[in-house]
Amino acid sequence: MDEIVNRKIEKYLTKIRPPRDEILREMEQVAEDGKFPIVGPDVGRLLFNLARATGARRVLELGSGYGYSAYWFALALPADGEVHCTDTNPDNRRAAENYFARADMSAKLRFHAGDALEIAAGLRGPFDIVFNDIDKEDYPRAIAVASAALRPGGLFLTDNALWDGKVADRNPDATTAAVFRFNDELTRDPGLSTVVLPLRDGVSVVLKL
Repeated sequence: MDEIVNRKIEKYLTKIRPPRDEILREMEQVAEDGKFPIVGPDVGRLLFNLARATGARRVLELGSGYGYSAYWFALALPADGEVHCTDTNPDNRRAAENYFARADMSAKLRFHAGDALEIAAGLRGPFDIVFNDIDKEDYPRAIAVASAALRPGGLFLTDNALWDGKVADRNPDATTAAVFRFNDELTRDPGLSTVVLPLRDGVSVVLKL
């Protein structure tokens, strides 16, 4: 794994990190113990800030795991807001529902079991934010799905946009090549305005024009 953020900076960001509630800390511990990939508290705070700043009411997640990023979105949404989660594992759905219930946010959660891109294509839009964290090989396919689901002025956010720094490799493997193609297509699309933030493993923030 290549270093994306200087280790001293990572340590500093950890030191100044705002506190999280008990449930978020528990979810982070579950991820650490089970080596389950989550966006982590710094990206989570970014998701919260973007949702709150844009006045988001409807969020769609392409790939949700057990609801860590969705929890951050839900914290930012108004009481009648909704975050639509997608995941193929029923255990993740049950875990997410439990976390949201304990936080008294069940009314905001819509959890759909199955393939994220197929589910998204069948949901009623528009959404204010689409968050993408599916298998990296499917990242390029997510662009059209997200663009169709978003309102003008909506945000398409993607985790792992720098993929351990491998996007800079001269001879990328198939997974890295898919992430590279994804980033390239985003930046070339005249209907989208894209910036990639070197936070954690890279987060692309895309505005639908």
